[in-house]
Amino acid sequence: MCGYVGFTSLKTSNRTNDASSVIENMMDTIKHRGPDSSGKYVDDDIALGFRRLSIIDLAQGSQPLYNEDSTLVLVFNGEIYNYRELRQELIAHGHSFRTETDSEVLLHGFEEWSEKMLDRLRGMFSFVIWNTKTKELFGARDFFGIKPLYYAKMGDTFMFGSEIKSFIPHPAFVMELNETALENYLTFQYSPTNETFFKNVYKLPAAHCFRYKNGKMTVKRYWEIKFDADNTPGLDDWVNKITQTFNDSVSAHKIADVEVGSFLSSGVDSSFVAAVANVDKTFTVGFGEDERYNEIGYAKEFSKYIGKENISKIITPDEYWSCFPKIQYHMDEPLADPAAVALYFVCRLASEKVKVVLSGEGADEIFGGYNIYKEPDDMAFYNRIPKPIRKAIGHFAQQFPAKRGLNFLIRRSKDLEERFIGNAYIFSEKERKELLKIHTSAPDAAEITKPFYEKVKDKDSVTKMQYLDLHLWMTGDILLKADKMSMANSLELRVPFLDKEVMKLAERIPTKYRVTKENTKYAMRIAALKACPPQTANKKKLGFPVPIRVWLREEKYYSIVKAAFTSQTAQKYFNTDKLVSLLDDHREGKYDYSRKIWTVYSFLVWHAQYFN
Repeated sequence: MCGYVGFTSLKTSNRTNDASSVIENMMDTIKHRGPDSSGKYVDDDIALGFRRLSIIDLAQGSQPLYNEDSTLVLVFNGEIYNYRELRQELIAHGHSFRTETDSEVLLHGFEEWSEKMLDRLRGMFSFVIWNTKTKELFGARDFFGIKPLYYAKMGDTFMFGSEIKSFIPHPAFVMELNETALENYLTFQYSPTNETFFKNVYKLPAAHCFRYKNGKMTVKRYWEIKFDADNTPGLDDWVNKITQTFNDSVSAHKIADVEVGSFLSSGVDSSFVAAVANVDKTFTVGFGEDERYNEIGYAKEFSKYIGKENISKIITPDEYWSCFPKIQYHMDEPLADPAAVALYFVCRLASEKVKVVLSGEGADEIFGGYNIYKEPDDMAFYNRIPKPIRKAIGHFAQQFPAKRGLNFLIRRSKDLEERFIGNAYIFSEKERKELLKIHTSAPDAAEITKPFYEKVKDKDSVTKMQYLDLHLWMTGDILLKADKMSMANSLELRVPFLDKEVMKLAERIPTKYRVTKENTKYAMRIAALKACPPQTANKKKLGFPVPIRVWLREEKYYSIVKAAFTSQTAQKYFNTDKLVSLLDDHREGKYDYSRKIWTVYSFLVWHAQYFN
């Protein structure tokens, strides 16, 4: 696990030495991604910088790496889990290896198969390869978007790297807020498109590769998720297939020359990982004594059950709030998921003992784990009411402040494609327009989700929801915080559920074995029972929950947020009287506006780190 940064067009520098100095400054901003060593490559056309966290081949794995005649130069972030098999195949084709790293497989694989190499990879990755002869860049991001890759074109300069903040030291970088991203964010709680919060800075989408030459960039998708249920095998067959495939994935994800640990909450996903992986240590964080916000007791009991040591920490409210600005800085873009802070602390805890941890991200999206996936079946009775009547009822309900029963009527008046944009729906288009002072060309949420729904228009509702979450929610929220919070603590986080072979299996599992009236992740939970006690496999998902709702009613934290809501920055972008009204109504217990409040507050804290 590492970080890299680079830029082309050195004509802006008088000397190569100038480029060398600039790339070093850019590398310094991401030192947290790789504190063990650094390296750079600079020629008349490009500068590449690399920071290394040593995991495999500790002695010889520094980057940039070169092929046999040094015509190809690589910087790479991630892990290739089938690199040993690929290495043997490439040696048989006549390639010579200088190191024992997985990184070098990418160089020789690209020589042998060009971009078709991507079809052969199993792992998480983000990399670029510079061809010194053709003056062309080739880069790619892994299948699920586990590892980030950002890029920007500023004048004649093309920049790329693992984190946006690494672009800031470059003299050609123009830092300007993308207000369109702000409006989208208010609905999704993360940035849902390929644009970022920095104008003219973009994310390479998951499962895409690019080529850049002579100032022109072409982007291409190289892999697709394709749900195609196979109704032939029975439930027991699917359970056995899940067990076998997941065990194989965990084994692959444990490859390292350092100790590997595992995160552990009270949910089935992390418990399944910890039990199968047979790691030495598990790590857990919680808040206070309330079991709704503290999973430490369960984690210690489960760790004892599997014969492993659990290391835990209770996070105080003051720790949480004081670290929040630093966390938003590391995130690169604002993210309003309160669990990101809990993840930061559990990463920090783990980094004191190990360099690599396994985690349970991805299971919900792949196997159908979110409770909202039960909604199509749970609410089937209401759908018997003629649609025009449901629409009229929903329109009437929208005239009142948000409340649980009313929200049900509003949601059920809409088609799935209208109502479901993922696991977070914070402000509606109408609400965000009323809240914002600025005017942008941000699309409606449905415009953003439409291309994904089009690809699964012939599938059932649960599959549609999963497909959307796999492409938006998981990449924009779940994996963003996983990468940024682990790397902020110089820790490699691996996700064995997000494996190409696991996905290939999950694509074929019928919906009835994913989500039932009684449970989610149905077949996967049964598979987990083989490694976990019954109370684990059936336990409700919490996932490091955070008592934001409670804290915002306390004077100390209410005052902190109110100060932000009445600040100059808030006055620039928002109608602050509406912000304060949300805060006051929440404090007085009229409504639970904690998610709306936290979404705006997160943006303001992030903005202060980069623009104030």
